Amino acid sequence: MKHRLLILAICVSCISCFCTTQEQPAPSSEKGRTFQDDLLDKMAGQWKLSGTIRGKNVEHSVEAQWVLNHQFLQVHEKDLARAPAYEASVMIGYDNLSERYVAHWLDVFGGRFSETLGYGTRSGDQIEFVFEYPDGPFRTIFRWVPDKKQWQWQMRTKDNSGKWVEFSNLTLTSAGGH
Repeated sequence: MKHRLLILAICVSCISCFCTTQEQPAPSSEKGRTFQDDLLDKMAGQWKLSGTIRGKNVEHSVEAQWVLNHQFLQVHEKDLARAPAYEASVMIGYDNLSERYVAHWLDVFGGRFSETLGYGTRSGDQIEFVFEYPDGPFRTIFRWVPDKKQWQWQMRTKDNSGKWVEFSNLTLTSAGGH
């Protein structure tokens, strides 16, 4: 009987500690704190995207806004064709624990490619994301060009021989809303 009471007391103590720990987030998680980023703030607004994707000229509209309690910059991209062939919704956030950016890239290509997160690091006026897609790695660089007040988006992928090749070279110019 004494052993059962001792085991019961230990179990209650463990459950109590577990519940207390669950109620209070670790200080490094910064739960509830909004994501502030002076570089991504410059992307909020409306843009005209132009350049090349796989060597073909493209024009898309891009609208970016802070969402979900200012935790993510949502970037909505859509091609301007009468019957759009491409559309994407990109959610860019920041993981305070691992000290890196996170990008959720959802587009018309469906679930297979949207399951891959991109992880990014900032260097000056650019953020470089790396996506480890099922068919190989992919790099996306968002670079702010302050003197032109434009964004450059460059994307590279590995070809079958393992060489990095250009996938796209794009420029975002203001379409108002800044």
